Amino acid sequence: MTHYDPTDESVKQHAVPDWFHDAKLGIFIHWGLYSVPAWAPPTGPLHDVVAKEGWQGWFGRNPYAEWYGNSVRVPGSPTAAYHAEHYGDMPYAGFAEEFNQGAAGWNPAAWAELFAQAGARYAVLTTKHHDGFLLWPSATPNPFIQGYHAQRDLVGDLTEAVRAQGLKMGLYYSGGLDWTFNDKVIADIVDLFTGVPQSQEYVEYSNAHIRELTERYAPSVLWNDIAYPAAANLPELFAFYYNSVPEGVINDRFMQGPPPGVDAADAAAAIGEGASPSGAHWDFRTPEYAVYPDIQPHKWESCRGLGFSFGYNRRETVDDMLSPVELVRSFIDVVSKNGNLLINVGPKGDGTIPAEQAERLLALGAWLKVNGEAIYGTRPWERAEGRTSDGTAVRFTRGKDAFYAVLMDTPRASRVRIEGLTVPQGAVVTLLGHEAPLAWEQEGDGLVVDLPALPEAPAHALKVA
Repeated sequence: MTHYDPTDESVKQHAVPDWFHDAKLGIFIHWGLYSVPAWAPPTGPLHDVVAKEGWQGWFGRNPYAEWYGNSVRVPGSPTAAYHAEHYGDMPYAGFAEEFNQGAAGWNPAAWAELFAQAGARYAVLTTKHHDGFLLWPSATPNPFIQGYHAQRDLVGDLTEAVRAQGLKMGLYYSGGLDWTFNDKVIADIVDLFTGVPQSQEYVEYSNAHIRELTERYAPSVLWNDIAYPAAANLPELFAFYYNSVPEGVINDRFMQGPPPGVDAADAAAAIGEGASPSGAHWDFRTPEYAVYPDIQPHKWESCRGLGFSFGYNRRETVDDMLSPVELVRSFIDVVSKNGNLLINVGPKGDGTIPAEQAERLLALGAWLKVNGEAIYGTRPWERAEGRTSDGTAVRFTRGKDAFYAVLMDTPRASRVRIEGLTVPQGAVVTLLGHEAPLAWEQEGDGLVVDLPALPEAPAHALKVA
């Protein structure tokens, strides 16, 4: 077993473990005090809004319901108006009582069973979001608000339930923002830097939490958000984590300020887009509501909500969400380019996962039961994308003894030609979910396959062995 020293050179020797390459699908869970008001204007997808309105427009009408504690303090924001109408001058911490009451009856086994049925191989829970509220009874409690944590060990209970289903458990921690330590209102992208608490007290506080979460729950994924205080010794923290969880992985959001020569606004924008331009070590990249256009040499994980928000937003309808078909196809696209998908659920305050969210996860799981061989354990093929002669998109993946061409729709004809695809003589072509080999022929640089009658589905996977 490799031992890691508390140096940058040592921790950068850590290799992404096979389990993370193989897993492909994780479930993100945003659950906290913000799940009680559960309100945000459904403004639209992150990058679309920023492109049209800029970052000030985004933060002014932030559709991320988990940002309620910030949005309510943005002058003139829809969230501020909603809070004044429904809660008057009640402070944000006042939601803790109702949250704890709801969490007392929460059933973590039901979540874990749903995640397994969705075909996920790991889950990542928000242990502390930007509001600073803790989902576990920490030995290092919040110094400013007494009892500002879940009365029940929600992190431990879900970790146990998830592992009982055979899934890996990961933990999210907001190291970059904690509004109980620095209550600066985030109204523009540069505020992400000035909003990071930099006191020695916060360095010790966040370090103590990362160490406690590691020792107590041994998370397979350490998922930090936004940034991390500049004075923290990250190589020391990472070495502690890897020596405790050798098969663990660390994401790319431990940024400690703009690197030399990089403009603060550009660096902050990179944070907002889920990238870390700093030299801090990472195992995988985390584009948010975004997908790379082609195969990446490094491991990455696309994270997004089913709708426009991560936290539950009572304003969102199914029209604001990915359809089951869109979810399946976007997942295939991510996998073909060396990525994982971390798809989010936003439970209600009482821990109930809304039916429309569960419906989409179950649809993804149903597709994976038939086609999972083209997904789990695969690696990128020679290229990610292709097309049939009738214009249907194709995505490619590679297994140990075969490669897969996934048709991103249900063909209407009984024959399909995949352009620019040549296979060797003697290859066996099958359709996942259909036992008999399919007749095929090479027509120039195109592969023509005779298809059986196909059920309507978001995608169909051809196996070439």
